[in-house]
Amino acid sequence: MADTWLIVGLGNPGPRYEMTRHNVGHLVIDELAARRSESFRAHKANARVVETWLRPGGDKLVLAKPQTFMNVSGGPAAGLAKFYGIAPERVVVVHDELDIPFDTIKVKIGGGHGGHNGVRDVAKALSTPEFVRVRVGIGRPPGRQDAADWVLDPFSTAERKVLPILVGDAADAVEQTVGEGLLAAQQRFHAPKV
Repeated sequence: MADTWLIVGLGNPGPRYEMTRHNVGHLVIDELAARRSESFRAHKANARVVETWLRPGGDKLVLAKPQTFMNVSGGPAAGLAKFYGIAPERVVVVHDELDIPFDTIKVKIGGGHGGHNGVRDVAKALSTPEFVRVRVGIGRPPGRQDAADWVLDPFSTAERKVLPILVGDAADAVEQTVGEGLLAAQQRFHAPKV
């Protein structure tokens, strides 16, 4: 389907992980569904999905939250892409990014996984790294804290105050990428903040 996009938010299932940094991809998918007043349903690809539209008469969106743990996100992503007949270049993966400061969004297509095991697994399952990534900055841990612990920690009190804006910006980045193209989203979100 040439007019269908698969938007996959990476995260971990269950209430223990809901408000952790690693689950920001799920939060963005929740925001995109809420904007359209849509509810998720279970899909046989081991994901919770919403089938909706970018806007009336616009491209179809399949919003997905894999129900596997982060490191094995590829199976659900590839299963959904196959089920809906969506090519990798029309797959958008929304994920947390340590190498970008908190409250920053970056958008790109292809490239390496930067040590992110969820992105690595999606690239492996799709047999290509050539999919769009909406990278949501969570920043590096302070001091000597291990990055693996940092991503599984809840957002700090200060971060939670800004989180709705960050999630909204990431949802905007998804919509702009699908509706206007990657370059338009990059020009908006990669510009220095004034």
